[in-house]
Amino acid sequence: MKIYIGFDIGGTFTKGVAVDENGTVIAKNKVKTEYSSGVANIPSTLGKLYYSLLASEGCEGAEILAIGVGVPGIVDTARGVVMASNNLGLFNYDLTRECERLFRLPVKIANDANAAALGEARFGFAGKYKNAVMLTLGTGVGGGIIIDSRLYEGNLGAGAELGHTVIRAGGRKCPCGRHGCLEAYASATALKGRVLDMTKKHPDSPMSKSSKEKDARLAFEYYGEDEYAREIVDEYLEALGCGIVNLANIFRPEVIILGGGVSAAGDLLVKPLSRMLDNEIYGGSYGPAVKIEVARLGNDAGALGAVALVI
Repeated sequence: MKIYIGFDIGGTFTKGVAVDENGTVIAKNKVKTEYSSGVANIPSTLGKLYYSLLASEGCEGAEILAIGVGVPGIVDTARGVVMASNNLGLFNYDLTRECERLFRLPVKIANDANAAALGEARFGFAGKYKNAVMLTLGTGVGGGIIIDSRLYEGNLGAGAELGHTVIRAGGRKCPCGRHGCLEAYASATALKGRVLDMTKKHPDSPMSKSSKEKDARLAFEYYGEDEYAREIVDEYLEALGCGIVNLANIFRPEVIILGGGVSAAGDLLVKPLSRMLDNEIYGGSYGPAVKIEVARLGNDAGALGAVALVI
Protein backbone atom coordinates (compact mmCIF):
# COMPACT_ATOMS: atom_id res chain seq x y z
CA MET A 1 0.00 0.00 0.00
CA LYS A 2 1.13 3.53 -0.80
CA ILE A 3 0.47 6.33 1.67
CA TYR A 4 1.00 10.03 2.24
CA ILE A 5 1.72 11.67 5.58
CA GLY A 6 0.54 15.08 6.76
CA PHE A 7 1.80 16.98 9.80
CA ASP A 8 0.09 19.94 11.47
CA ILE A 9 2.57 21.68 13.76
CA GLY A 10 0.86 23.59 16.56
CA GLY A 11 2.11 25.61 19.48
CA THR A 12 0.93 22.95 21.94
CA PHE A 13 0.46 19.73 19.96
CA THR A 14 1.62 18.45 16.59
CA LYS A 15 -0.87 16.23 14.79
CA GLY A 16 -0.23 13.70 12.07
CA VAL A 17 -2.22 11.56 9.65
CA ALA A 18 -1.38 8.77 7.23
CA VAL A 19 -3.65 8.72 4.18
CA ASP A 20 -3.92 6.28 1.29
CA GLU A 21 -4.12 7.25 -2.38
CA ASN A 22 -7.92 7.55 -2.18
CA GLY A 23 -7.75 10.07 0.66
CA THR A 24 -8.81 7.57 3.34
CA VAL A 25 -7.23 8.12 6.76
CA ILE A 26 -5.30 4.99 7.74
CA ALA A 27 -3.80 6.26 10.98
CA LYS A 28 -3.58 9.43 13.05
CA ASN A 29 -1.90 10.55 16.25
CA LYS A 30 -0.61 13.62 18.05
CA VAL A 31 2.35 14.43 20.28
CA LYS A 32 3.30 17.46 22.35
CA THR A 33 5.37 19.98 20.45
CA GLU A 34 8.81 19.92 22.04
CA TYR A 35 10.74 23.07 22.88
CA SER A 36 14.31 23.92 23.74
CA SER A 37 14.93 27.38 25.23
CA GLY A 38 11.61 28.61 23.87
CA VAL A 39 12.22 27.36 20.33
CA ALA A 40 10.24 24.44 18.89
CA ASN A 41 12.31 21.30 18.38
CA ILE A 42 10.76 20.30 15.07
CA PRO A 43 12.97 17.30 14.12
CA SER A 44 12.42 15.59 17.47
CA THR A 45 8.68 16.27 17.46
CA LEU A 46 8.09 15.12 13.89
CA GLY A 47 10.36 12.12 14.27
CA LYS A 48 8.36 10.79 17.21
CA LEU A 49 5.07 11.36 15.42
CA TYR A 50 6.30 9.85 12.15
CA TYR A 51 7.37 6.58 13.74
CA SER A 52 4.21 6.36 15.83
CA LEU A 53 2.16 6.57 12.62
CA LEU A 54 4.23 3.92 10.89
CA ALA A 55 3.75 1.62 13.89
CA SER A 56 -0.03 1.94 13.63
CA GLU A 57 -2.17 -0.92 12.39
CA GLY A 58 -2.61 -0.65 8.63
CA CYS A 59 0.65 1.16 7.98
CA GLU A 60 3.02 -1.78 8.35
CA GLY A 61 5.11 -2.17 5.22
CA ALA A 62 3.46 0.78 3.47
CA GLU A 63 5.37 2.80 0.90
CA ILE A 64 5.42 6.48 1.85
CA LEU A 65 5.25 8.71 -1.22
CA ALA A 66 5.52 12.22 0.23
CA ILE A 67 5.03 14.37 3.32
CA GLY A 68 3.10 17.62 3.69
CA VAL A 69 3.57 19.97 6.62
CA GLY A 70 1.43 22.82 7.92
CA VAL A 71 3.17 25.30 10.22
CA PRO A 72 1.97 28.57 11.82
CA GLY A 73 3.50 31.83 10.70
CA ILE A 74 4.82 33.34 7.48
CA VAL A 75 5.84 30.52 5.17
CA ASP A 76 7.69 30.99 1.88
CA THR A 77 6.13 28.05 0.10
CA ALA A 78 8.33 28.42 -2.97
CA ARG A 79 11.54 27.96 -0.97
CA GLY A 80 10.01 25.84 1.78
CA VAL A 81 11.23 28.19 4.52
CA VAL A 82 9.42 29.34 7.66
CA MET A 83 10.20 33.05 7.59
CA ALA A 84 8.63 33.88 10.97
CA SER A 85 6.60 31.83 13.43
CA ASN A 86 6.20 33.75 16.68
CA ASN A 87 4.38 30.96 18.51
CA LEU A 88 7.12 28.43 17.72
CA GLY A 89 10.08 30.79 18.03
CA LEU A 90 11.22 29.97 14.46
CA PHE A 91 12.70 32.55 12.08
CA ASN A 92 14.25 31.87 8.65
CA TYR A 93 13.98 28.17 9.41
CA ASP A 94 14.45 25.84 6.42
CA LEU A 95 11.77 23.38 7.44
CA THR A 96 11.69 21.60 4.07
CA ARG A 97 15.41 20.86 4.14
CA GLU A 98 15.23 19.63 7.75
CA CYS A 99 12.30 17.32 6.95
CA GLU A 100 13.84 15.98 3.76
CA ARG A 101 17.07 15.31 5.63
CA LEU A 102 15.18 13.54 8.40
CA PHE A 103 12.75 11.46 6.34
CA ARG A 104 14.50 11.13 2.96
CA LEU A 105 11.20 11.87 1.22
CA PRO A 106 9.70 14.70 -0.90
CA VAL A 107 8.27 17.41 1.40
CA LYS A 108 6.01 20.41 0.81
CA ILE A 109 5.08 22.97 3.46
CA ALA A 110 2.49 25.71 3.86
CA ASN A 111 1.02 27.95 6.53
CA ASP A 112 -1.05 25.78 8.86
CA ALA A 113 -4.29 27.71 8.45
CA ASN A 114 -3.88 27.76 4.67
CA ALA A 115 -3.38 24.02 4.82
CA ALA A 116 -6.48 23.61 7.01
CA ALA A 117 -8.57 25.61 4.55
CA LEU A 118 -7.28 23.45 1.72
CA GLY A 119 -8.07 20.32 3.73
CA GLU A 120 -11.65 21.44 4.31
CA ALA A 121 -12.11 22.33 0.65
CA ARG A 122 -10.59 19.06 -0.56
CA PHE A 123 -11.81 16.54 2.02
CA GLY A 124 -14.37 18.27 4.26
CA PHE A 125 -16.89 20.24 2.21
CA ALA A 126 -15.77 18.49 -1.00
CA GLY A 127 -16.35 21.37 -3.39
CA LYS A 128 -19.62 22.55 -1.81
CA TYR A 129 -18.30 26.11 -1.64
CA LYS A 130 -16.14 27.84 -4.26
CA ASN A 131 -15.35 30.84 -2.04
CA ALA A 132 -14.59 30.35 1.63
CA VAL A 133 -12.66 31.89 4.49
CA MET A 134 -11.42 29.76 7.36
CA LEU A 135 -10.37 30.84 10.84
CA THR A 136 -8.51 28.38 13.06
CA LEU A 137 -9.05 29.19 16.72
CA GLY A 138 -6.18 27.51 18.52
CA THR A 139 -2.96 28.64 20.20
CA GLY A 140 -3.17 31.54 17.76
CA VAL A 141 -5.75 32.57 15.16
CA GLY A 142 -4.85 31.44 11.68
CA GLY A 143 -6.55 32.23 8.41
CA GLY A 144 -7.09 30.52 5.10
CA ILE A 145 -8.77 31.84 1.95
CA ILE A 146 -10.29 29.86 -0.93
CA ILE A 147 -11.15 31.91 -4.02
CA ASP A 148 -12.81 30.18 -6.97
CA SER A 149 -11.89 26.82 -5.42
CA ARG A 150 -8.19 27.70 -5.24
CA LEU A 151 -6.04 28.47 -2.23
CA TYR A 152 -5.00 32.12 -2.03
CA GLU A 153 -1.68 32.53 -0.22
CA GLY A 154 -0.53 36.03 -1.15
CA ASN A 155 3.00 37.12 -2.02
CA LEU A 156 5.48 34.29 -1.29
CA GLY A 157 2.79 32.51 0.72
CA ALA A 158 2.80 35.26 3.35
CA GLY A 159 -0.83 36.38 3.03
CA ALA A 160 -4.04 35.39 4.80
CA GLU A 161 -2.74 36.31 8.28
CA LEU A 162 -6.30 37.05 9.31
CA GLY A 163 -5.55 36.71 13.02
CA HIS A 164 -3.35 39.78 12.80
CA THR A 165 -6.03 42.17 11.66
CA VAL A 166 -6.70 44.73 14.38
CA ILE A 167 -10.18 44.79 15.97
CA ARG A 168 -9.32 46.99 18.98
CA ALA A 169 -6.97 49.90 18.24
CA GLY A 170 -4.47 50.14 21.10
CA GLY A 171 -5.84 46.95 22.66
CA ARG A 172 -4.16 43.86 24.12
CA LYS A 173 -0.64 43.10 22.99
CA CYS A 174 -0.42 40.28 20.47
CA PRO A 175 2.55 37.86 20.15
CA CYS A 176 3.23 39.49 16.75
CA GLY A 177 4.06 42.78 18.52
CA ARG A 178 0.98 44.77 17.51
CA HIS A 179 -1.85 45.72 19.83
CA GLY A 180 -5.49 44.78 19.43
CA CYS A 181 -5.14 41.90 16.95
CA LEU A 182 -7.98 39.42 16.55
CA GLU A 183 -5.58 36.73 17.82
CA ALA A 184 -5.13 38.59 21.12
CA TYR A 185 -8.88 38.22 21.77
CA ALA A 186 -10.11 35.17 19.84
CA SER A 187 -7.40 32.53 20.25
CA ALA A 188 -7.76 29.63 22.66
CA THR A 189 -4.76 31.13 24.47
CA ALA A 190 -6.60 34.42 25.02
CA LEU A 191 -9.74 32.61 26.13
CA LYS A 192 -7.80 30.48 28.59
CA GLY A 193 -6.14 33.60 29.97
CA ARG A 194 -9.53 35.15 30.68
CA VAL A 195 -10.71 31.92 32.37
CA LEU A 196 -7.64 31.92 34.63
CA ASP A 197 -8.06 35.60 35.50
CA MET A 198 -11.75 35.25 36.25
CA THR A 199 -11.43 32.10 38.38
CA LYS A 200 -8.75 33.81 40.48
CA LYS A 201 -10.95 36.85 41.02
CA HIS A 202 -14.06 34.80 41.81
CA PRO A 203 -12.92 31.60 43.53
CA ASP A 204 -16.42 30.75 44.79
CA SER A 205 -18.07 30.64 41.37
CA PRO A 206 -19.17 27.27 39.89
CA MET A 207 -16.57 27.56 37.14
CA SER A 208 -13.81 28.24 39.68
CA LYS A 209 -14.82 25.28 41.83
CA SER A 210 -14.76 22.89 38.90
CA SER A 211 -12.19 20.11 39.13
CA LYS A 212 -11.68 20.33 35.36
CA GLU A 213 -8.64 21.98 33.85
CA LYS A 214 -8.96 25.75 33.67
CA ASP A 215 -8.71 25.95 29.91
CA ALA A 216 -10.55 27.62 27.04
CA ARG A 217 -13.36 25.03 27.03
CA LEU A 218 -14.39 25.68 30.62
CA ALA A 219 -16.14 28.99 29.98
CA PHE A 220 -18.41 27.43 27.35
CA GLU A 221 -19.11 24.41 29.56
CA TYR A 222 -20.29 26.65 32.43
CA TYR A 223 -22.01 29.26 30.27
CA GLY A 224 -25.49 28.28 31.47
CA GLU A 225 -24.77 28.28 35.20
CA ASP A 226 -22.00 30.79 35.90
CA GLU A 227 -22.36 34.53 35.34
CA TYR A 228 -18.60 34.93 35.06
CA ALA A 229 -18.38 32.22 32.42
CA ARG A 230 -21.13 34.04 30.51
CA GLU A 231 -19.19 37.29 30.77
CA ILE A 232 -16.08 35.62 29.33
CA VAL A 233 -17.96 33.94 26.49
CA ASP A 234 -19.99 37.04 25.59
CA GLU A 235 -16.81 39.12 25.51
CA TYR A 236 -15.14 36.47 23.38
CA LEU A 237 -18.05 36.29 20.93
CA GLU A 238 -18.14 40.08 20.58
CA ALA A 239 -14.46 40.16 19.61
CA LEU A 240 -14.59 37.16 17.30
CA GLY A 241 -17.81 38.42 15.73
CA CYS A 242 -16.20 41.76 14.97
CA GLY A 243 -13.40 40.00 13.11
CA ILE A 244 -15.83 37.75 11.23
CA VAL A 245 -17.99 40.65 10.05
CA ASN A 246 -14.86 42.42 8.80
CA LEU A 247 -13.81 39.34 6.82
CA ALA A 248 -17.31 38.86 5.42
CA ASN A 249 -17.34 42.47 4.23
CA ILE A 250 -13.92 42.17 2.60
CA PHE A 251 -14.32 38.81 0.85
CA ARG A 252 -18.09 38.17 0.84
CA PRO A 253 -17.48 34.41 0.72
CA GLU A 254 -20.22 31.81 0.71
CA VAL A 255 -19.06 30.51 4.08
CA ILE A 256 -16.74 31.29 6.97
CA ILE A 257 -15.44 28.05 8.46
CA LEU A 258 -14.37 27.88 12.10
CA GLY A 259 -11.74 25.33 13.04
CA GLY A 260 -9.31 24.75 15.89
CA GLY A 261 -10.01 23.67 19.44
CA VAL A 262 -12.48 26.44 20.31
CA SER A 263 -14.74 25.40 17.42
CA ALA A 264 -15.75 22.36 19.49
CA ALA A 265 -18.19 24.72 21.26
CA GLY A 266 -20.44 24.18 18.23
CA ASP A 267 -23.81 25.95 18.37
CA LEU A 268 -22.78 28.01 21.41
CA LEU A 269 -20.33 29.60 19.02
CA VAL A 270 -22.06 29.43 15.65
CA LYS A 271 -25.58 30.62 16.52
CA PRO A 272 -24.70 33.94 18.21
CA LEU A 273 -21.97 34.66 15.66
CA SER A 274 -24.42 33.99 12.80
CA ARG A 275 -26.93 36.42 14.32
CA MET A 276 -24.23 39.05 14.69
CA LEU A 277 -23.06 38.52 11.13
CA ASP A 278 -26.59 38.74 9.70
CA ASN A 279 -27.23 41.96 11.65
CA GLU A 280 -23.96 43.73 10.87
CA ILE A 281 -22.83 42.58 7.42
CA TYR A 282 -22.74 45.36 4.83
CA GLY A 283 -25.99 45.53 2.89
CA GLY A 284 -27.82 43.29 5.33
CA SER A 285 -30.31 40.94 3.74
CA TYR A 286 -30.04 42.80 0.40
CA GLY A 287 -26.68 41.19 -0.25
CA PRO A 288 -25.76 37.50 -0.54
CA ALA A 289 -25.80 35.71 2.80
CA VAL A 290 -22.62 34.39 4.39
CA LYS A 291 -22.89 31.18 6.41
CA ILE A 292 -20.81 30.22 9.42
CA GLU A 293 -19.99 26.54 9.74
CA VAL A 294 -17.76 24.46 11.99
CA ALA A 295 -14.95 22.68 10.18
CA ARG A 296 -16.09 19.19 9.24
CA LEU A 297 -12.67 17.67 9.64
CA GLY A 298 -12.37 18.95 13.21
CA ASN A 299 -8.83 18.99 14.51
CA ASP A 300 -7.71 16.84 11.56
CA ALA A 301 -8.19 19.69 9.07
CA GLY A 302 -4.62 20.96 9.27
CA ALA A 303 -2.99 17.56 8.92
CA LEU A 304 -5.32 16.53 6.08
CA GLY A 305 -4.68 19.87 4.43
CA ALA A 306 -0.97 19.15 4.64
CA VAL A 307 -1.66 15.87 2.82
CA ALA A 308 -3.59 17.84 0.18
CA LEU A 309 -0.35 19.70 -0.57
CA VAL A 310 1.26 16.51 -1.87
CA ILE A 311 -1.47 14.05 -2.87
